[in-house]
Amino acid sequence: MRRLILRPGAIGDCLLALPAIEHLAASYTEVWISSAVVPLIRFADRVKPLSSTGVDLVGIDDLEPSPELFPYLQSFDSIVSWYGAARAEFRRALEATGVACQFLPALPPAGYAGHATTFFTVQVGAPDGIPRVDITPACDSPAIIVHPFSGSAKKNWPLANYRELAAKLPVKVGWSAGPEEQLAEARRFPSLAELASWLAGAGLYIGNDSGITHLAAAVGVPTLALFGPTDPAKWAPRGPNVTVLRSDPLEVLRVETVLQTANRLLG
Repeated sequence: MRRLILRPGAIGDCLLALPAIEHLAASYTEVWISSAVVPLIRFADRVKPLSSTGVDLVGIDDLEPSPELFPYLQSFDSIVSWYGAARAEFRRALEATGVACQFLPALPPAGYAGHATTFFTVQVGAPDGIPRVDITPACDSPAIIVHPFSGSAKKNWPLANYRELAAKLPVKVGWSAGPEEQLAEARRFPSLAELASWLAGAGLYIGNDSGITHLAAAVGVPTLALFGPTDPAKWAPRGPNVTVLRSDPLEVLRVETVLQTANRLLG
């Protein structure tokens, strides 16, 4: 069977859906996913950035995808898509060309009480799971890595608190940041696979509710996740090495509380 899987979303959303995506693997599996996540999908026969396929142009007036797109979509025996479930015009355009597609909601509804990974696995009839990214740890990783950013300012513990924490930790801290984030001492990587390898070699990771925190948990490094307004029961990273501290608002979370937890995790 030839199966195509479409999964949009931020890094964390894609990683939380990883057990469901992997469950859908067929004799030939192709995955179209958010471009940053492409290097992390290791099980598929082919992985492409969703934005490079032209599928996002389907159903938009005055915009047309490549003429090769629809015949290519028709070549699959099965298409499972978390993309376009809420776009009626997209679904109609596919149906008009004879492309059959199973659409799934890309996010749990507001009233959903379980964990997001459970929501995604139930959608596809998969056993509940833990997102995992298997990668070789780097040999130059510091003992502790801190990523003090996220996609939303209200989910960020103050940077000044992170700096105070780093000064009090018993070992040297390495800092991580994305290309648009301002932190002079931070290390940046052109690929999430390289970042994943660096994270995997650390003894402890500390960060906010962010895609990079989900990545740290997925590579298996002991992870201390600081949560504010987001519900960790639904959105926390999963895994046996994940510890969550929550305070809403996040800025009232004391440095000493985080320090004590970090020291305990360091053993």
